[in-house]
Amino acid sequence: MQRIDHSLLSNSLGSHKTLTSFHYGTAGCGPKIYLQASLHAEELPGMLVAHHLRALLETADAAGAVRGEIILVPVANPIGLAQRLNHKAMGRFELDSSENFNRYYPNFAKAIGPALYDVLGQDAQANVVLVRQAIGNFLRSWAPASELQSLRRTLLLLAHDADYGLDLHCDSEAVMHFYTEENCWPQLAPLACFLGSQAILLARDSLAWSFDECLSGVWWQLADALKAANPSVPLPQACCSTTIELRGEADVNHTLAQADAQALFAWLQHVQALACEAAPPVPPLKCQPTPLAGSETLNASGPGVVVFAAQVGAALQAGDLVAEIIDPIAGQTQRVVAGVAGIFYARTRERYVHASGELGKIAGAKAFRSGPLLGA
Repeated sequence: MQRIDHSLLSNSLGSHKTLTSFHYGTAGCGPKIYLQASLHAEELPGMLVAHHLRALLETADAAGAVRGEIILVPVANPIGLAQRLNHKAMGRFELDSSENFNRYYPNFAKAIGPALYDVLGQDAQANVVLVRQAIGNFLRSWAPASELQSLRRTLLLLAHDADYGLDLHCDSEAVMHFYTEENCWPQLAPLACFLGSQAILLARDSLAWSFDECLSGVWWQLADALKAANPSVPLPQACCSTTIELRGEADVNHTLAQADAQALFAWLQHVQALACEAAPPVPPLKCQPTPLAGSETLNASGPGVVVFAAQVGAALQAGDLVAEIIDPIAGQTQRVVAGVAGIFYARTRERYVHASGELGKIAGAKAFRSGPLLGA
């Protein structure tokens, strides 16, 4: 195991932050897996999972069981982790720019595509190498102008040439679920099985410019462009990435974290990143994937005290009562009902809501939304 501390660009005199990565195995000797936790820094379950996974990986590494390269970043956002306001963590948005830490990642296909179309040939794996080299060159030439940009660049330098990229997050109150791009789903289906995911949200492109879509999106975007320009040039989906939502913000305990770490370890054995006598059996899938464009976000039409009638994980039908919003001054109750059938996979932890405030999300089977599919 090797620990590397990466200094970030400082925004202020006399202070700087450091990103730490842990490296297992040998680069180029097998699949490369990249895992990071808590890019939204107040989302802590991933940090605890990374802590337990790190212990498993160190044992495996000492036994020579790491077949490829595994990189673990247990604290992916030291900037957000240091931000507090009135004793409350502020780890989703950088206070200096108001930018979401998981948005505004570069579009690699636009950055490197024009210079590659005449270089790629008939060898698919050689094309993968050329694309990864071009992305690496782009990142090394990127001169970040802020601490936040230097964080994004550092994370991408670690992850851009990975075969799999796992970004560990959580929701407010939620069941295990994850987001991925449609082209990644076949390869990532076993991961959903090992983790016991209860909702799987797929999109061709959520238009969020998130970390995971930055890693995987370049491959299908370049492949689409090549089909139009030169259909005979092969380019596989060389990186499959996902945002894994490890339940809710309060689900930080050793029992869950150890189980999740063991599930990730079993998946690493399944994809042959870790040697084992017999590959662990893949558990059955707990749910079928649904389109992210079919996810309904429920909002309150007016302010009040939130009383939930539905628990996360519940299978709802259209018209089922999800919550009541109580206005104790007017003595009125607003009923909030499901607009689609599906799994109620996430809800807010807040029990007072302003007008139009978000209450929860239902994974519907039919797409009905378009444009940007993720919130701020």
